[in-house]
Amino acid sequence: MNDPSQQRSLVTVGEVLAVLAAPDVGPLTLGSGLRLGLAGAESNVAAAVSRLGGSATWIGRVSDDALGDLILRELRAEGVTTVAVRDAAPTSLLLRERRTATHSRTRYYRTHTAGSRLSIEDIPEDLVAGAAVLHITGITPALGEGPSLAVTRAVDIAVDAGVPVSLDINYRSLLWSEADARRTLLPLLRRSDLVFAGPHEARLAVPGAEEPEALAKAICELGPTGAVIKLGVEGAYALLDGQELRQPAVPVTVHDTVGAGDAFAAGYLAELLAGEPPERRLRTAVLLGAFAVSTTGDWEGLPRRHELDLLDHHDDIVR
Repeated sequence: MNDPSQQRSLVTVGEVLAVLAAPDVGPLTLGSGLRLGLAGAESNVAAAVSRLGGSATWIGRVSDDALGDLILRELRAEGVTTVAVRDAAPTSLLLRERRTATHSRTRYYRTHTAGSRLSIEDIPEDLVAGAAVLHITGITPALGEGPSLAVTRAVDIAVDAGVPVSLDINYRSLLWSEADARRTLLPLLRRSDLVFAGPHEARLAVPGAEEPEALAKAICELGPTGAVIKLGVEGAYALLDGQELRQPAVPVTVHDTVGAGDAFAAGYLAELLAGEPPERRLRTAVLLGAFAVSTTGDWEGLPRRHELDLLDHHDDIVR
């Protein structure tokens, strides 16, 4: 294996939140237990890519407190290079309640937090210009003008340097309206090389198209050379440089769907960094999605590369 220090890195820009998740089903009550975790679409991807042997760098702002220390310590423990400005503002918080066995509720507390204060000045030009891939999502631009301008600046640098740009639309209705998302993300999509989206997310960019094939084609007509439509239990459809690819899902028992989209993108991008062909990229993408939904947490249950064949075993215990 190549020395990771010599590998060109996937670079991503975003926010990390502290997660307080209820492990039990039912309403929150006095004395309820909450599990502390960390999450962020971009950092999830970086950690997952690193676990598969790729080089990953995360750029962002973190609070100058114990939670900020925890964020940096955990990302570094996962092998992710962190380029972070320390900020006096608090850490963003996500509260996740399992109201019933099949329905959860999520609340964000992101106003005036460190992540929401990300700015153009936080983006190191040389780092982005030297990346193998710049990966962005539709979440960070939704956090405010500063983060939106920071992401745009990163894309400007990447495009000027010939660095491929990967965009996961990753629409969050609790952060902004569909109209606002479309207005902000379309210019980024037009300058991206690769786009990930679920069917509903894709329709934000290309209203009128319905089927995965039409959605991917319409996205590519806007500028990207590749579009990957995430189809959940139906797997994925991709249009890559004019080539159509379909990949069935890996059947697993669903435990928690949170983080599945990030895991999918990470699997694809890790294989892209490794120089693998499109078929292998899609296969690893759906494998990581399957790991995500069959384990707890946004990224904690994702596999190392030597574990990728675990889901191919028919026995519950691998001996």
